[in-house]
Amino acid sequence: MKKSHKVIACLLILLTVALGATSCARKPLMKFEETRDMMGTFVTITVYSDEETAEEAISAAFARMEEIESVASIFDEQSQAFQLNRDGHLDAASDDLSQLLTMSLDYSQMTDGCFDITIQPLLDLWAGGLWKESEEVQQSRINQTLGLTGWDKIGTEGNRIYFTVEGMKITLGGIAKGYAVDEALEVISSMGIKHALVNAGGDMGTLGSKPNREPWNVALVNPDDTSQCLAAFSFSDKAVATSGNYERYFDPEKEAGHIINPKTGYSAQECISVTIIAENCTRADALATGVFVMGPDDSIELVESLDDVECLIVDADRIIYRSSGLSTYLSERQ
Repeated sequence: MKKSHKVIACLLILLTVALGATSCARKPLMKFEETRDMMGTFVTITVYSDEETAEEAISAAFARMEEIESVASIFDEQSQAFQLNRDGHLDAASDDLSQLLTMSLDYSQMTDGCFDITIQPLLDLWAGGLWKESEEVQQSRINQTLGLTGWDKIGTEGNRIYFTVEGMKITLGGIAKGYAVDEALEVISSMGIKHALVNAGGDMGTLGSKPNREPWNVALVNPDDTSQCLAAFSFSDKAVATSGNYERYFDPEKEAGHIINPKTGYSAQECISVTIIAENCTRADALATGVFVMGPDDSIELVESLDDVECLIVDADRIIYRSSGLSTYLSERQ
């Protein structure tokens, strides 16, 4: 074979290999999804990948979330959070619990105490039937219980955590799900998957976009009619969390909402729904609760001062507040 023919043949072979590789690279990714009951809610993990990798990633992500739940649950007697509440101290906190505590204290400071994980004694009070009592009795018992709360009463020394007041208790319900979502996405990403969504009861984090650069779409229900959509958001590589006092109550009359103002001891009343979009779900989760308690005016000021955070707030009078950059994520699909 002549030299020129050899060169042409080699080029044709290389071109064939290249086209084959391109064809493989463009093979459509398949969608895989699984839902499990955990962390007091339903968690759905969605990934786009090949079947083997998807199954392995979803299983590993759920395992990581279960690991976090086993540390952060205040109802599991084997969990470190339960032991901390029972004993008032924990001498060898895990990295997960230490991180959750550190981040919680940061968000408490950021929100001027409106996000406070030490409100569990107040939640116990209302769950125990405080709503049945007269206003005078309610105020008296709240005043007594407020002495057991306060994020500044948590002490840390290395991996040791302790309460400075006997009888204190924490709840990580306002941050643990968001943290677990972020950790699950880390696991999924480490396995080479680039398109995923983890939804833990409305606390959602995303990895990249959907295939073909299509954004993820999330609908926000109308608090007055949950069959209707109040707003819809489109985004990639972001997280969203919503806090609301319109679905969970302590009393049958639905007057005592489950989100408590740590400063007053009563249900937070200024908002009925707060949605936060942020760079990670831990941040979105904690800020959604803190902003809900703060009320719209102070909250908008706080959100505007933070990088990569946007919000939509519905106050008690059904007035809607939007941060200045929220329009970036608003979708026309409403």
